Amino acid sequence: MANNPELILASSSRYRRELLNRLGLVYSAEASDIDEAALPGETPLETSRRLAVEKARFIAARHPGAVVIGSDQVADLEGRKLGKPHTREKAIAQLLDMQGKTVTFYTALAVIAADGTVREKLSSVRVKMRPLSRETIEAYVDREQPFDCAGSAKIEKLGIALMASVESDDPTSLIGLPLIALTTLLSESGVAVLPGL
Repeated sequence: MANNPELILASSSRYRRELLNRLGLVYSAEASDIDEAALPGETPLETSRRLAVEKARFIAARHPGAVVIGSDQVADLEGRKLGKPHTREKAIAQLLDMQGKTVTFYTALAVIAADGTVREKLSSVRVKMRPLSRETIEAYVDREQPFDCAGSAKIEKLGIALMASVESDDPTSLIGLPLIALTTLLSESGVAVLPGL
C-alpha cells in the first residue's frame, strides 16, 4: 500500500522472503548480525522469543522510522534445542534422534513499529515424526539437503513424508514466518495489508 511506512524483514532467509511475498507488500530484507546461540539455562521457546526481538532491534537501530519484522524458529526435542544442521552428518543425526517422537517448533515473531513499539507473538507447531530407517533418512537428506532448516525437515517439500501428523495454529509457521500472526502485528504497527485490515 502506498501510505505504508518503510517495511524491513530482518532476515536473509529465502523461506521467510517467499512467505512475506504472499502478502504483496513492498519491503526490503536485511540480515541482522547477532549471535544466535542459546543463553545458559534458556529453553528453546525463550531462545526463539529473544532472538526474534534482537534481530528486529538490530535492524531497527539502523533504520529509524521503519517497521521491522524479526522472526526466529527453534525446534524443541524433549527440551533440547535443534538448530540448523549445516552438514549432512548432523542432519542425519537430528532426524535419527527425532524419529517416532514429537518435536515442537517455536516460531517467534517481533514487529517494531515506526515509533519503536515492540509487538510480539509466538506460534508453536507440534510435529509427530514417523519411525524411519537410517536408509530412508539418508535418502531424504541426500535428496533435499535440508542443511539450513531447524530440525532438518522441510514441510513445504519432501520433508512432509517424514511426518506422521502436524498440529498448528498457522500453516505458515513451520516454514518460518507465521503470516496469520504477522498480519495482526503489522496492522497494529500501522502497516495495512488490506484496506480495513
